[in-house]
Amino acid sequence: MDFFQSQESLTSIEWILRAVVAFLFLFFMAKLMGQRSISQLRLLDFIIALSIGNIIAHPLSDEGLGLKGSMITMTVLVTLYLIGVFASLKWKKLRHFIDTPSFSLIENGKIISKNLKRARISIDFLLSELRKEKIEDVQKIALALWEPDGTISFFLHSQYQAMTPADMNIVTKPFAFPSTIIKEGKIEFKELHRIGKNENWLKHKVKSLYDADIHDILLGTIDQNDQLKIFLYH
Repeated sequence: MDFFQSQESLTSIEWILRAVVAFLFLFFMAKLMGQRSISQLRLLDFIIALSIGNIIAHPLSDEGLGLKGSMITMTVLVTLYLIGVFASLKWKKLRHFIDTPSFSLIENGKIISKNLKRARISIDFLLSELRKEKIEDVQKIALALWEPDGTISFFLHSQYQAMTPADMNIVTKPFAFPSTIIKEGKIEFKELHRIGKNENWLKHKVKSLYDADIHDILLGTIDQNDQLKIFLYH
């Protein structure tokens, strides 16, 4: 167990053992802190990002440290990370241990206090998330789920959901994402050619509609109806 202590130098095996111990230690510490502390990141992603960032920083800032140990350690950690990812895909129990399945915080307008403790969040945090979603009344919520990445998904009761064209039996046009044909004063020629237009057509369109030059435009898009929208530099 000498690899735990400060050493003049470590063998490759000792570096590997140190990396394995550090990885497992970080894993259980992150698990103990809960998903709120690493919101937006999966548990394994958080561990590997934190570990590699610290490992590579030391030899780059201290001339007394060689890169060999850090490279061995990073290789081991990335290997452990990949093993964890693939193992969690294969074994459901391990996947549920690494990334706890979602569970409800609110059901039919009622807050489940025991699950707030399980998520390690306060009622103030929950209310803050409600305000971000512009939901002023808890009783409007049919279901609120605490997700594995530390976020909350809200589902309103049907009577409080916004009406959609489908609800009113209105036929709509298929969705088409506008094409970006001008970006930061430069023409995106690949996209322009894809929609069957050329540079002369674009310059004429910009001049006639907006009395502007290409280099004056921050962003220019065109939709499936050939409607051009531009945003000028200000």
